[in-house]
Amino acid sequence: MTDFHFSTPSGLPRARAFAIPFDGEPGTFNAITDVAGVSVGYTTLISGDGPLQVGRGPVRTGVTAILPRPPADIARPCHAGFFSGNGNGELTGIHLIEEVGAFSLPITITNTHSLGVARDATLKWVAANRPEALASAWGLPVAGETYDGFLSDINGHHLTEADVFAALDGATAGPLDEGSVGGGTGMSTFEFKAGSGTASRRVGWAGETFTLGVFVQSNFGKRRNLMIRGRRAGAELAEPLVVQATPRAEKSSIIAVVATDAPLLPHQLKRLARRVPLGIAWTGGLGYNSSGDIFLAFSTANGEAAAGPSGRLASLVAIPDVDIDPFFDATVQAVEEAILNALVANADMTGRDGNVVPALPHDWLVATFGRSE
Repeated sequence: MTDFHFSTPSGLPRARAFAIPFDGEPGTFNAITDVAGVSVGYTTLISGDGPLQVGRGPVRTGVTAILPRPPADIARPCHAGFFSGNGNGELTGIHLIEEVGAFSLPITITNTHSLGVARDATLKWVAANRPEALASAWGLPVAGETYDGFLSDINGHHLTEADVFAALDGATAGPLDEGSVGGGTGMSTFEFKAGSGTASRRVGWAGETFTLGVFVQSNFGKRRNLMIRGRRAGAELAEPLVVQATPRAEKSSIIAVVATDAPLLPHQLKRLARRVPLGIAWTGGLGYNSSGDIFLAFSTANGEAAAGPSGRLASLVAIPDVDIDPFFDATVQAVEEAILNALVANADMTGRDGNVVPALPHDWLVATFGRSE
């Protein structure tokens, strides 16, 4: 039986396959989908080789869909908070989250120039599948982006509504593929191939066990800063180099989504989102000028209260602020591991104009940390 702590459903190794000593206790699949009701779907677009022809390719892109609740309940709001570590990027819907501390509908993540397609297609998908959700209300879905123009024809606008629908319709719970899939297809981190990554942690509190999961679209960092579990690995991994047949612009970002079933209030979820940069820093990310580092945290608890029933008091439960530290721990730990999973579950990728982003060398990981039994 496959242990999804060590490999993805498609058979790629995850960071734990190399005995990297992470902190904390992961959930069943070590994924954001360990939070009950959360599902993830991908559409991956890979086609063409050779010189860039805008509108034709090569294409190395896609879209990721995260459903915070099951499709039948997708219009029920979730309490949420967000934080921008560096604002050179976009995450739609955050003004409403800042105002009311909640959002509804699916989350999508894609490349920078397809953000609008992903957002608008989400509304069309909701109108087709849950029309009552928009019958007498508006929708402000959350959509995020990172830049994949070094490997992909980003100005060719290859993502379509159908691709977004496919990711939304294909969202599943359970183990997730990582690396060059979905919106992460054309992304890199520390000048190695990266993209989509996930991890989770169990958190005990007052005799109960809660789950916190993280999903990242990772596309940031300079090689010299790479750090793995406190080891300054950048100098040791100066090679293999990125092949720059065309200049590689400094356009780096990371979108992170934190989900939990713990009953946390909007201000507490904002506090979780503020801890995401600490997990990024554990890998060597420093939030450089060109980086869009934007983070969302949400809770699936207290759904009735988040919906705000009219004419009566809303009742909810919440973990007190004085007890929130273990959830900070879980956030930082899961962010760190999700980024490393995005790096490890990967392979070299050649994109437009022969540009190449190499994979993090697995033989170095074996020599440095060993293999898990």
